[in-house]
Amino acid sequence: MPNPLVRPLDLTDDGTAAAVHRIGRAAYAVEAELIGFDGIPALGESLAQLRARPLRWLGAVSGDGAIAGFLAWEAAPEEAIALDRLCVDPAWFRRGIASLLLRHALTELFADRTVEVTTGAANTPAVTLYERLGFVRGADFSPVPGLTMASFTRAGSPRSP
Repeated sequence: MPNPLVRPLDLTDDGTAAAVHRIGRAAYAVEAELIGFDGIPALGESLAQLRARPLRWLGAVSGDGAIAGFLAWEAAPEEAIALDRLCVDPAWFRRGIASLLLRHALTELFADRTVEVTTGAANTPAVTLYERLGFVRGADFSPVPGLTMASFTRAGSPRSP
């Protein structure tokens, strides 16, 4: 099966929003197991709450229109890009979907911007991905007892004059 294509996602479309919600919950359930913490906020997020978030969405979409994974972020014009979530449908795990989405975003959308992201410190697949793609690990922190998060930053390339 060929790699999915990367394209923006429109969460005003009911089918797209439902698929993103389903995939996010499935992916975060796997992360919860990996990190030993089931209080990940996205696990309790309703579809309406998801759609209300001020995020931009990028998806990896297969030839038949199925969403294999997605990336969402918040961006202020002069600030760093804050990646909010990077989720892959468990049926698509280990096929390079997260790498595809993140590489596309880093080269096509955020090439000249600093990008920040956090993940559970025990989420080895995510930590490995961010480090492989040039993110530098910052300080770990514990937002709540029983959860250690790892922070990462990747500096953008300055634009040519």
